[in-house]
Amino acid sequence: MKPNKDILKGWKLLIVEDEPDNLDVIGRILNHFGATIETATDGKEGLAALERFTPDVIISDISMPVMDGWEFCYTVQNTPAIAHIPLIALTAHAMLGDRERALAAGFSGYITKPITPGTFITQLLEHLQMHPSFKDRFHSSASQA
Repeated sequence: MKPNKDILKGWKLLIVEDEPDNLDVIGRILNHFGATIETATDGKEGLAALERFTPDVIISDISMPVMDGWEFCYTVQNTPAIAHIPLIALTAHAMLGDRERALAAGFSGYITKPITPGTFITQLLEHLQMHPSFKDRFHSSASQA
């Protein structure tokens, strides 16, 4: 089933990714589906972005310079004002146990690279639909599809 073009209208997402091409592709995909996005190229920039932008969801790479995704996730989880924001790991780490490690570290979802527009949006929507704080919101969006 192809997602409605406005399925993410009204959603705000922070994308933390050090690879410019991935950041561009993800931004284009999310914009296409109606999301408002902010971007950062490492965890430190991500934390600075969170001071001026409160997203519904954060998608973060794990392997980044300056502050990696593990430290970024830990910092977000231990900052009361933003600890409630779900984090989805975006990573090339696809070995056995990597998903479990990311979930154990506090990420609420896990998407592997390389991404393609179709698989990325499908995986993202699956994670959002499963998250308890978005069930009602997503149900009303999905019913418009």
